[in-house]
Amino acid sequence: QVRLVEFGGGLVPPGGSLRLSCGASGFTVVSTDMSWYRQAPGKTPELVATIKVFLGGTTYADSVKGRFTISRDNTVNTVYLQMSDLKIEDTALYYCGGGGARGRGTQVTVSS
Repeated sequence: QVRLVEFGGGLVPPGGSLRLSCGASGFTVVSTDMSWYRQAPGKTPELVATIKVFLGGTTYADSVKGRFTISRDNTVNTVYLQMSDLKIEDTALYYCGGGGARGRGTQVTVSS
C-alpha cells in the first residue's frame, strides 16, 4: 500500500525555522520525483519544492528560494523540507506527493 505521512509542523514566529518530514511506505523515495506542496486558506495549492530521481536535482518556487531546502534520506525512506526565515505568508497546510500518493499534510503557522 502506497502511503505518505507528514509531520513536523507547528507554530513558529516570523524568522523562525521548522523541518518537515514525509515518510513513505509502499515505494522508495528515490524511485520517483518527490514534492512538497502547500495550500493556504482560500488559495489554490502551490508547488513548493521538488527533488528529482535523476541525481537528486531540486527545484523551488520563487517564493521560497534561498529559504527552503528539500532533501531525502534513502535509509529511512523519508523526504524533508527544511524551512528557515519563515514569513507570515508561509502559513499553510504542507503536504508531500509522489509515487501516486499524497499525504494528509501538516499545518505550519507563522505568527508572532
